Amino acid sequence: MIKNQPRHQYVIGVIVTLVFVGMIIFANWLVTTQGMWPIGFGLEAVSGTMFVGFVIAARDIIQDTLGRTTILALIAVGTAISFTMSAPAIAFASAAAFGFGELMNFAVYTPIRTKSKLGDKRWATAVVSSNIVASLIDSIMFLAIAFGITSIGVEVLGQFVGKMYATIAYLIIGWVIGRIRAGSLQAFEQQGIVSR
Repeated sequence: MIKNQPRHQYVIGVIVTLVFVGMIIFANWLVTTQGMWPIGFGLEAVSGTMFVGFVIAARDIIQDTLGRTTILALIAVGTAISFTMSAPAIAFASAAAFGFGELMNFAVYTPIRTKSKLGDKRWATAVVSSNIVASLIDSIMFLAIAFGITSIGVEVLGQFVGKMYATIAYLIIGWVIGRIRAGSLQAFEQQGIVSR
């Protein structure tokens, strides 16, 4: 738990951690059992791609609610899950892509996120920048290691678009929550309940 953090943020962090682990398990199960899925725009992606996008977004929430140490430990756990759940032919590709992609997300998100609030422009910049980097790295590494360097092409675009669907959903949710919080704070200020 982060020092001086409201209890509800801790609870949100725990819930999102469970979703994070569940999505890693589900995404790996899909990749192992389902193959490719159409994702729109005439593109296809590995079946677990969109769920990996939700994992990338959840990583940001966990870092914000439970801290850097917790998310680094969860990246290690997620990497181990990816390795053990994947088909033997893609286990290393899945684990390497997940681990390195999530660490790059952490490296980009952390400095940009500092001194921003959920839903503001700096937060949105942190989310978009880190998720683009993580999505591209995860996609390129997975495809190159699992299927060979020649598989990198249109498939990367499909993987990337699939993961960006989750980023867009996260941005919308964060923006709405940020506006609700700002409206609630203004209402409390007007009633004299809180002051800045």
